Amino acid sequence: MTDQAQNLRELMRTQTPAEGKPRFIAVSSGKGGVGKTNVAINLALAYHEIGKRVIVMDADLGLANVNIVLGVIPKYNLYHLIRKQKQMKDILLGTRYGIRIVAGASGFSQVANLSTEERNHFITELQDLSNADVIIIDTSAGISHNVLAFIAAADDVVIVTTPEPTAITDAYGVIKVIATEMASMDLALKLVVNRVKSVTQAKQVSQRVINIAGQFLNMKVDYLGFVYEDPLVQSSVLRQQPFFFSSPRGKASICMRHLVGRLENVEYKEGGGVGRFITRLFGPGG
Repeated sequence: MTDQAQNLRELMRTQTPAEGKPRFIAVSSGKGGVGKTNVAINLALAYHEIGKRVIVMDADLGLANVNIVLGVIPKYNLYHLIRKQKQMKDILLGTRYGIRIVAGASGFSQVANLSTEERNHFITELQDLSNADVIIIDTSAGISHNVLAFIAAADDVVIVTTPEPTAITDAYGVIKVIATEMASMDLALKLVVNRVKSVTQAKQVSQRVINIAGQFLNMKVDYLGFVYEDPLVQSSVLRQQPFFFSSPRGKASICMRHLVGRLENVEYKEGGGVGRFITRLFGPGG
């Protein structure tokens, strides 16, 4: 693991006391265009639905687009924070969907490669995120120092792929780099297969990636689940609305509830309703 990645790992894992520490979930992919940002945002909304306080941090510093999917225009972003022009409270942006976002700093290529002064400032400012239950980090596609840094810092790492052969190959490539650079770390890698046409297809793709990673990299990858191909997803993107909001009972939205259930080790059963799901998560009166 690079020094930059180690620095950010220490930064994010020590930014709050152990009690009440947010759960960091990094969402990454081997290539662009597999729906990584869509998964990150709608996963956040699924968490919000069960009462979690959620922040999405846009860590795609080349092509930051979380705000675009949500249809909001941030005045400030991570660049202003790191350069000490603004504080976290100034760039933390609420949305109509109940989640908050930290907009990415497009064109600012090395957030992990900070000076000591910048790093200490970033650590201090991260304290303002400590009141969140879940912080979802939307990394850039591929592998860079920034991506490795956020992956190293996260409690859970979600790798998004699709059934396309190139996407599967690139997902394996990400896992290979993680296995090489972070061999000594106990990372919780989880695979999500997006845009599938059937449960069988999702299982075939996931088993291919998981088996190869285990055989050639000695790397354990868990199958988190899948998201159905759904025309409502694309129409939601065009309207700059998350599909979980515009189509809460759609196939893709139900899949997001399953993903949250598996992350929280609680089974989501279709037909039980959100109320039943919340009860299973938190108990009666939760």
